[in-house]
Amino acid sequence: MGKVLAFSILITAAVAGAVMYYLQVYAFYDKVPANGVDDVVMTSLITDTAEPVLYGDFRAIDADSSPIRYRACFTTKMSQAMLTETYHLYEKAEPLTAPGWFDCFDAVEIGEALEEGRALAFLGTKDVRYGIDRVVAIHQDGRGFVWHQINRCGEIVFDGAAAPDDCPKPPEGYK
Repeated sequence: MGKVLAFSILITAAVAGAVMYYLQVYAFYDKVPANGVDDVVMTSLITDTAEPVLYGDFRAIDADSSPIRYRACFTTKMSQAMLTETYHLYEKAEPLTAPGWFDCFDAVEIGEALEEGRALAFLGTKDVRYGIDRVVAIHQDGRGFVWHQINRCGEIVFDGAAAPDDCPKPPEGYK
């Protein structure tokens, strides 16, 4: 009887683990269809508004379960020199990992390229959702990547503190 019970527990744990893995890595993500116009935007130094940039080969995923699950990959022919003169750079960009099956987005490679200066990070859209910025990184070879990152105001408010005076007012439901 003890062996049957132990075997049942092991099978239940294995099935539960497999289901949790599937839910975390596959189930909640959806492919984001490209509209071909403004899938990739960056914030202009002149207007302080997000403007579409030239891009191709766009692929993206997102999930409703979290505002920071958005990831995208694209290519651009725009040079880093031109981009730095036109768009806001993004300080402290930290790419977040993507599921392994979304193989165009390698957060470790992107992070190393940012640290070594082979890629530059730009502000895509400030507060795409409250406290969340859309960040765009572009390699020297024209490969580009997009992700959502919690900004300073979001970190403070999401931790339960009141928004500082220099932050936008949080929407209803936040402290």
